[in-house]
Amino acid sequence: MYFIYILECKDGTLYTGWTTNIKARIEKHNQGKGAKYTRPRLPVTLRYYEVFETKTEAMQREALIKKMTRIAKYTLIESKPLKDDIS
Repeated sequence: MYFIYILECKDGTLYTGWTTNIKARIEKHNQGKGAKYTRPRLPVTLRYYEVFETKTEAMQREALIKKMTRIAKYTLIESKPLKDDIS
């Protein structure tokens, strides 16, 4: 399984990425071992994610989300409340 995710950084900005293990990836971000963008903006909080069968699908969706406006991203976040268990 492949995930795309949106994180909210401490400074209120949003970061979008993809991974095969969402829990481990968020931990990496919060340890300062994630993307360069998130390192100075810790901690980050998971705000949204989607699950895909293939890497290609996940990467295509990530690219689409990255092109969205901030308002559109928040609309997307609000459209799908997070579940407690993301394993």
